[in-house]
Amino acid sequence: MKKIGLIALIEAAFFAAMALVLDLLPSLQLSPSISISFAMVPIFIIAFRWGFKVSFISGFLWGLLQIVTGDAAGSILHPLQGFLEYFVAFAFIGFAGLFYQPIHSAIKEQKKLLLSVWIIVAVFVGSLARYFWHFLAGFIFWGHYAPEGVNAVLFSLVANGTTMLGAFVLCSVVLVFLVGTAPRLIRRSDSAYPSANKKAS
Repeated sequence: MKKIGLIALIEAAFFAAMALVLDLLPSLQLSPSISISFAMVPIFIIAFRWGFKVSFISGFLWGLLQIVTGDAAGSILHPLQGFLEYFVAFAFIGFAGLFYQPIHSAIKEQKKLLLSVWIIVAVFVGSLARYFWHFLAGFIFWGHYAPEGVNAVLFSLVANGTTMLGAFVLCSVVLVFLVGTAPRLIRRSDSAYPSANKKAS
């Protein structure tokens, strides 16, 4: 994708809003600092539809919406921490879009197992890219919440690592099912799948 068009930007905003709505739903709360949600799914879908640039924008918009709507209230301790955790971290989910080509190639070639593998890889990379920034902000800004005697870096690694792995597994299961059963979900109207079009859908 050489440039981002109006349709891509509209979809980026739409899927960011969907992610916000999903984020408002109850999540699996393992502890006060560890919760698992599948709210990233819409950003991964836009990543599979458009690639890195559009999903990067969509993730950024999701972070912006969390602040504008007040969903981030009480979670911002410092302007830099807020920037890292709500703009940079969410935008970095877009790195899943780097796997746009192999995912669409697997659909075109009707290789369902390979499609599942690439989806899982993409979700892992996007999740890892996001939670790296939460980990970084965790020990810099949230380290004083660590239990007495627990190193702040270790505390952040465990809290954010557990959240990342849980979200990765949950989002992977949802996306493998959704894309595997309805690949049209990540096809754009300008995408072409000659001969495989009917069979893959």
